Amino acid sequence: MALNRTFEQLDLKEKIGQIFMCGFEGLEPTKEIIDLIKDYGIGGIIYFRRNLRDASQVKALSAKLQKASADPLFIAIDQEGGMVVRLEDGVTVMPGAMAQGAAGDADLTFEAAKWSGAELREIGINMNFAPCLDVNNNPQNPVIGVRSYGEDPNRVADLGVAAIHGYREGGVVAVAKHFPGHGDTAVDSHYDLPLVPHDVGRLNEVELLPFRRAIEQRTDAIMTAHVVFPAFEPDNIPATLSARILTGLLRNQLGFDGVIVTDCLEMNAIAETIGVARGAVEAIKAGADLILVSHRLVRQKAALEAVMEAVMTGEIPEARIEEAARRIWELKHNRGLFHDVLPATNRLRAEEVQRQLSESAVTVVKGEGNLPLSKEGTTVVVWTEARVWTEVIEVIAQEWTLGAALKQAGYDVREVRIGLKPTSDDVEAVIAATEGCKTVVFASYDAGFSREQSELIRELSAKGNYSFVWVSTRTPYDLLVAPEVSTYLCTYENKPAMMTALAGVLSGQLPVTAKLPVTIGQYSRVSAEE
Repeated sequence: MALNRTFEQLDLKEKIGQIFMCGFEGLEPTKEIIDLIKDYGIGGIIYFRRNLRDASQVKALSAKLQKASADPLFIAIDQEGGMVVRLEDGVTVMPGAMAQGAAGDADLTFEAAKWSGAELREIGINMNFAPCLDVNNNPQNPVIGVRSYGEDPNRVADLGVAAIHGYREGGVVAVAKHFPGHGDTAVDSHYDLPLVPHDVGRLNEVELLPFRRAIEQRTDAIMTAHVVFPAFEPDNIPATLSARILTGLLRNQLGFDGVIVTDCLEMNAIAETIGVARGAVEAIKAGADLILVSHRLVRQKAALEAVMEAVMTGEIPEARIEEAARRIWELKHNRGLFHDVLPATNRLRAEEVQRQLSESAVTVVKGEGNLPLSKEGTTVVVWTEARVWTEVIEVIAQEWTLGAALKQAGYDVREVRIGLKPTSDDVEAVIAATEGCKTVVFASYDAGFSREQSELIRELSAKGNYSFVWVSTRTPYDLLVAPEVSTYLCTYENKPAMMTALAGVLSGQLPVTAKLPVTIGQYSRVSAEE
């Protein structure tokens, strides 16, 4: 990779290439992605779990991709923490945003981002699509939820800014998302086009506040949302494609001069409406600098060629390409991609931060007087196993469950695993396992989106011949499906470190310090376990 080229030496095709980030299939560079790098000069690569096995493999993959490029590549990942991570083997998986919101410690949030970022940079990843600055105040939100620090805009701003500073110190470009805010939607933009109906006053007070703070703190990059905001854009155009929002609001009113990154244009909110190629043209015209097309080669090439044609016909001024490509080029310079000086890593400190955040995040919403769990008799753990794959969430079954953690804490445990939508066989196995037990601990996972889970929770909690404890291991809003349950805890994720911390709380070995970061019915950030 030649490191002595200047921006002025790039031709128009290479400048257009700089503003594209693409993904590919497999653990090794494919001919297709190498062709995009060499023939089109694309400026960035995005990794998904499909590309990653462990840290050493990722480091080698990153080196091969960089070697193929004439200029440094942004290599990006969605390593938000918690339930949205792409790589787990060989790196420290930090708790996710809502867990950090419950912990409420900006210093630990800074460190989590710093050490996570340093580990990513060490294996060749120099951009992280995090943190989420979305203010999650909609219990029905299917895509943000625990990816948000909570419902308080100031808390989201404080922790989001801490994370941005941490990633920067760790050598990684943080990308704050999803502007102007995806937290109050009930539709996932991967599948359809959401709309946020609020007026300008409310949007300024809630959705925009964390982004305004991040801009004041000189965040490097902001990712757009494929969401319609009629208050800012009356023509029903999603933010990603709206000049009123990207140029008028983000650039001119809020004063952001960093890199504007689109969310992936292959999401249905764009791909199934205007289309990926046309979407790329409109996003650049609106003011976006970095265009994300994550999956299909045919769409990636179509978008690149559509932008070139739009420049040739004068639809996109060449100055707009020059402006966007220069922002990207300068950010690469500013973050050391042309010199690749790596920050120091500290795996022991990273693991300590992971542990401290996990222990500080376990939240007792109600029923603290029923803890610790008795060690008499058998404790049945109903473990809801999340076998999920979407573009956002890639979850695999894990060995270290709550049952394993309680066994380590000295309990006689019988664990029954069920699916997200328990079958009749799952239900029969659970009912059989609870016969004669002293305690049932139900670990739910998005029960509010599963009628079958909800019915099983209500059935088990009503029996009365054992102690019933309910823990949500993803969205805290699960309580809404059975508010009569007397003991309810939240962990915001089911990762091993969090399950160990949960076992510590359930057994009385750890104190409870977390505050609920969202309102659940009558339980709010103020009233939960005063």
